[in-house]
Amino acid sequence: MKFIDYAKILIKSGDGGKGHISFRREKYVPKGGPDGGNGGNGGDVIFIADSHLNTLLDFKYKHSYKAEDGIKGSKNRCTGADGEALFVRVPKGTLIKDAKTENILTDVVDSDVEYVLAKGGKGGKGNSEFATATNQAPRYAEEGGMGVELEIILELKLIADIGIVGFPNVGKSTLISVISSAKPKIADYPFTTLIPNLGIVKIAEGKSFTVADIPGLIEGASEGKGLGIQFLRHIERTGCLLFMLDSMSESPLKDYKVLLKELKKYNVSMTKKKKIICLSKVDAISETRRKELKRLDFKEKQTPVMHISSVSGESITELKTTMWKMLSSD
Repeated sequence: MKFIDYAKILIKSGDGGKGHISFRREKYVPKGGPDGGNGGNGGDVIFIADSHLNTLLDFKYKHSYKAEDGIKGSKNRCTGADGEALFVRVPKGTLIKDAKTENILTDVVDSDVEYVLAKGGKGGKGNSEFATATNQAPRYAEEGGMGVELEIILELKLIADIGIVGFPNVGKSTLISVISSAKPKIADYPFTTLIPNLGIVKIAEGKSFTVADIPGLIEGASEGKGLGIQFLRHIERTGCLLFMLDSMSESPLKDYKVLLKELKKYNVSMTKKKKIICLSKVDAISETRRKELKRLDFKEKQTPVMHISSVSGESITELKTTMWKMLSSD
């Protein structure tokens, strides 16, 4: 399935039904009073989170969504039926903005909540509602209220517990394939990952968490270079960030600083999250190099620094345990 995390659509709630004008017509009652009924209310446009969806692909093919109009009133004080609400299902974590102002309207994160984006128009009153002692035969009724029309932006931000960040080709996709059931595309060249990958890591029965792997960042990503910056929104909600650094890099310490700088430029709050630093591919380096890496000072007192290999499995179990502990700690 193609991954789409941005869409612009038009929504409109239903118009209210028109109030009715009529008078009672009964045998032996030559001057029956007004009995026009009220119009029904227009349907609302309601967004709900669907945990089975993980893309906004459907909204690329359909751009307009409208709820039902209310039915007009009728005689005998009969109120018209309300228009049916339109329920729009979106992936959990969809941010909805006003397309004109880009103000956030709502954030669809809870599966058991209905997010009403556009209220339906109120049904108009029938002429029976306007009868008074001085005007016993009103010959007018209300038009139904207009529904709300709104152009909105849908922006998907995946909901994951831990986000994996790093330069291209450092082993992020390989790691997520090893610690979860996710099967991302893996190859030995940069930018293999073109879309975010989401995996569920199971520690024990009843103990699991989600991990998101995004396309690799490069220096200058916050200015639009590379691919990763357009997907950083998918790790904004995470509780912890895992920084993957290539143990064969000339300077893993410098790489870490570059990643921190790019995250800070994108959103300074990203650098304040809990962190885990992982030096990957340690199965491919010498013992001398391992000792050099152990002497690196990342100046992160509360941040675990781990040396792992997704290929040999070295320290992978310990990493999963550390990730769980980081998420469980206050």
